[in-house]
Amino acid sequence: MNGAAAVGVLGAGAFGTALAIQLSRRGAACWLWARDAAAAATLQASRDNPLHLHGCRLPDGVTVSADLPQVVAGSADLLIAAPSPALRGLCRQLQPLVRPGQGIACGSKGLEPGSGLLAHQVIGQELGEGRAVAVVSGPTFARELAAGLPTAVTVASNDPAFAARLAQALHGDGFRAYTSGDLVGVEIGGAAKNVLAIAVGIADGLGLGANTRAALITRGLGEIARLAAALGAQPETLMGLSGLGDVVLTCTDDHSRNRRFGLALGQGKTAAQALASIEGVVEGVKAAPEVVRLARQRSVRMPLHEMAVAVLSGTVTPVEAMKQLSERPLRAEQG
Repeated sequence: MNGAAAVGVLGAGAFGTALAIQLSRRGAACWLWARDAAAAATLQASRDNPLHLHGCRLPDGVTVSADLPQVVAGSADLLIAAPSPALRGLCRQLQPLVRPGQGIACGSKGLEPGSGLLAHQVIGQELGEGRAVAVVSGPTFARELAAGLPTAVTVASNDPAFAARLAQALHGDGFRAYTSGDLVGVEIGGAAKNVLAIAVGIADGLGLGANTRAALITRGLGEIARLAAALGAQPETLMGLSGLGDVVLTCTDDHSRNRRFGLALGQGKTAAQALASIEGVVEGVKAAPEVVRLARQRSVRMPLHEMAVAVLSGTVTPVEAMKQLSERPLRAEQG
């Protein structure tokens, strides 16, 4: 993934398209795989992704294709940009196609529904535990990335050489890529922050003010850090781009689908109505029960995340959930 080595981005949604633009901007030959052949042909011809990233032109160095074997064969390494629920199915399609030395990176932010597995665990199960695997995470709105606005991410991998070459392929032109060996911390931060953004959105939808928002972000980040530590992550990871950085972005800006979903719930919409009002995947909806289940398995307290699950399931209303949170017993801040 350096010089003329081609990169295969698998998934032509907003983030996948933005990553392909950045990779091409930095000089890498790049494939962009779209599942739908008609959509791939349109994108290849028009150089515009009208459904997911309209107005952000795809550089000439990006080749769009729906032919997965062709994309895999023509790529030095692969970068998956599909929603987390689709990850295992895509890996099964890749299993007979990938080469032994081909690194697999993933930009999905979530836990596998049903199993609660992290992306690198799913990839390992399907494509081999000894393979070089990386995750790319951080505060990244696709449209800003595609537009070339300053952006920073963490590239975490079980293989330092793979992390370095992937970071090198992305780094530059206002985009900064930092490397890490903490796959668990980077992935937990990326998954759980979506759930926290729903909770913060609910509070803002109820009109509870900036004080409440700041308190929820701070306490919610503490919950995420406790879960990450229980899973073996490094504490400093959650104070970095894939922890604090992504939490701030997702919880405070209305480009965040998870935040907008929470806002709609706080304003009185049902979960189904809120989902229908938002284009694209709201990752926090499927991640929420998995995050809480992981926490309970490890006896980690995550009351804000549990509140989000309760509201999503209809067990409590947003007003009741916030009242219950405010009435929790007194305790030390770091307890």
